Amino acid sequence: MSERQASGAMTGITKPSAAQDEKKNNLPEDFDIDMEDPETQKAAVAIQSQFRKFQKKKQDVKS
Repeated sequence: MSERQASGAMTGITKPSAAQDEKKNNLPEDFDIDMEDPETQKAAVAIQSQFRKFQKKKQDVKS
């Protein structure tokens, strides 16, 4: 009989691939985002609004 090896997800062991390592190393260390830019502020408000809706829906499902 043959035995199957458990996958990384089941054992909790994960190894990043070489491509993932390269992407990680190519990321800039600091992002320069202008927090005073009106477009940035609009985006932040939109993200927060969607997150609040998600949280409210999540609470309603539990109730």
